[in-house]
Amino acid sequence: MKKIILASFVASLAFSGVALAQTTTVVVPGEVKTYVLQQTSPSVTYDGTVVVGEPLPDTVEVYPIPQQPTYGYVVVNQQRVLVDPQTRRVIEVLQ
Repeated sequence: MKKIILASFVASLAFSGVALAQTTTVVVPGEVKTYVLQQTSPSVTYDGTVVVGEPLPDTVEVYPIPQQPTYGYVVVNQQRVLVDPQTRRVIEVLQ
């Protein structure tokens, strides 16, 4: 019985580690957010839902952020969105 309980405990730890590994929090520098909020780029109409972690379609132009090559941005449905320019995945929707 102890072996079964121990095996269950070890399995639950292993699976919880996988779940924790999948949730990644990106800390975006304040100057990146400030830069994006100050820009006057046109808004793109997008029928889908903008979801953190999901990529934007190739039809949406991602603008680079000077001196911050790991970040890009786009204005979608009047919302400013930080994007990873390499993967096009949404990092954060700015409010």
